[in-house]
Amino acid sequence: MVPYCRCGQASSARRQHVFGLRKTMFWLGVWLLLCISPARAEVPEDHLAALRRGINITNWFRFPADTSKDRLRDYLPDTAMTELHQAGFTFVRLCIQPQFLLRADGQLDPDRLAVVLDAVRRLQRAGLAVVVDAHPESWRIEEDAAHRQGLLDFWRQMAPALRSFDPRRTFPEVMNEPVVEDHAAWSRLQEEALAVIRAALPDSTVILTGADWGSIDGLSRLQPVRDRRVIYSVHEYDPKVLTTFAFWEQGLDTAMLARLPFPVQDTAACEAIAAGTSHGRTQAIAAAYCAGRWNPGRLRDMLGRAAAWGRQHNVPVGVFEFGAHARLNESARLGYLAAFRKAAEEYGMPWAIWGYGDIMGFPVQTATGRVRLDLAVLRALGLPGGR
Repeated sequence: MVPYCRCGQASSARRQHVFGLRKTMFWLGVWLLLCISPARAEVPEDHLAALRRGINITNWFRFPADTSKDRLRDYLPDTAMTELHQAGFTFVRLCIQPQFLLRADGQLDPDRLAVVLDAVRRLQRAGLAVVVDAHPESWRIEEDAAHRQGLLDFWRQMAPALRSFDPRRTFPEVMNEPVVEDHAAWSRLQEEALAVIRAALPDSTVILTGADWGSIDGLSRLQPVRDRRVIYSVHEYDPKVLTTFAFWEQGLDTAMLARLPFPVQDTAACEAIAAGTSHGRTQAIAAAYCAGRWNPGRLRDMLGRAAAWGRQHNVPVGVFEFGAHARLNESARLGYLAAFRKAAEEYGMPWAIWGYGDIMGFPVQTATGRVRLDLAVLRALGLPGGR
């Protein structure tokens, strides 16, 4: 083709035609770029498939008992990773306290980062996808600019470190349970962190959440981002009187709370259990639980709010934390876990139990110091390893 700038004899009409054609091609290119840009694309089906059934690895890089390199690596042996995959889990949510990796100068400790990346590599070799979750324990991001900067510093270095991993099996999660009252401020910070991640990982599906501890209420007040290759997360433990023994209150009669039923089919029978304590406050909150008549239908309605928000905005939503205390009576605990899991699956929501090595899921066994995958819990979760 003869370049336009050399067509000195071209007619005015021809010049206008060529200019118009170039303008059309320019805007067509812009349109195509927007349509096919990974940051704007929908979440691929194989990404969603990898996030069907998950388990949180709660303490490995969150509260490590021993931070020496060898002991860190040995926290979860390859055999345990294979066991999780064979049980039927498709992914793990790897909870990483940023303070564990960040040095005082804002740089990630290279030795500790190497252990984390090796853990991701080993988990994926065992057949598991990995959510890389920034899980701070003491940050006050609403009040402290240094903590907000810490989140961005973490992702400016962690995201490039994840480039070598398959985006179909590696999912960055901006931050766990933001305790923020200013929902708009959290949205701005989350979008800033997303931009940092996206610059390094254009093909990755990123997990976002709402303020207010990543609750369904927090999600309902979140404005979805323009980036379409994201999944929105909620965490849900309601009714917490049952699942956590109302952990926020001290001095309760937890032995009585552990006897509460699920589902509540007979209010009078439930209230009789609640009356079996002399502790007035415990009796009151237990009676309120009974009056709420918690059952599988209430769990479906609760998760239905999150699912409805997802449908409204045409985005996927997952439940990346739920669980029930291991000291809860077995009938109630297994009934709750099964009902919750079924409700999530009914709405097509990915789920992840909390957690591996935690009292809300699969606790460490005192006798062995290792985690045992309780077959009854696996059955409640509908996993083939529980058959």
